[in-house]
Amino acid sequence: MFVVESICVAWFTLEFVLRFINAQSKLAFARGPLNIIDAIAILPYYVSLVVDIRDESHEDVIMGAGRGYLDKLSLILRLLRALRILYVMRLARHSLGLQTLGLTMQRSMREFGLLLLFVCVAVTLFSPLVHLAESELAPYAATHPHHSFSSIPASYWWAIISMTTVGYGDMVPRSIPGQIVALTSILSGILIMAFPATSIFHTFSRSYQELKQEYKRVWKEERDEEIAAESEKSWSKVDSSLDEIKSISKNGNDRMMKTQPSALPSAAF
Repeated sequence: MFVVESICVAWFTLEFVLRFINAQSKLAFARGPLNIIDAIAILPYYVSLVVDIRDESHEDVIMGAGRGYLDKLSLILRLLRALRILYVMRLARHSLGLQTLGLTMQRSMREFGLLLLFVCVAVTLFSPLVHLAESELAPYAATHPHHSFSSIPASYWWAIISMTTVGYGDMVPRSIPGQIVALTSILSGILIMAFPATSIFHTFSRSYQELKQEYKRVWKEERDEEIAAESEKSWSKVDSSLDEIKSISKNGNDRMMKTQPSALPSAAF
């Protein structure tokens, strides 16, 4: 895996350097989101080569502040190594679907904000209700005082997974009032998720069609340039062949003109 990673990182580094050299504006290249992701994905490999934490086992004699420094450095290095998953984001350069997804998220920030607002309001509404139903109104709370709905902040997790219809099952209302609150929160979550989803879907469809047309336009321009280059080459070949024919015919005429004066006096004689 180290050899495979080294080969891939070497290739990515070469590509990144060549694109940076050929960029017209170095500042605009450095500000590009995909270029920043490429740099963050490549740098952890070189950092791990410089700082090798495998020698940390030989530093057990270091205590106090030195040991804490090594622990922090090890944690930072592990985080940097985890950033290697950003290699997958490089597919966005060559994938129409990932580009459409990114463009949709960029254009739908208001819809995502509304969705987050709706979810937060609903969570703050249903968490106290389920806590009241399970802790105060239900006989289950008297027999099991240390159950999951011990406080309103502890009920936030249940409200989130219920409204998103995930339902892990780690927190389950046992009483009838709690189950009624759970049913209401699930139905509300479905409606809340459905409201912005329609707008986001239309934005996704529109972005996909725009990128698809852009791809077709670029492909057509490249194809036209190739056809123009091929036709120019063919015309240059035709011109060169015509020039050769003209030069050959001119040489033949010159030879005929040279031979005709010598033949005329002998015929007259």
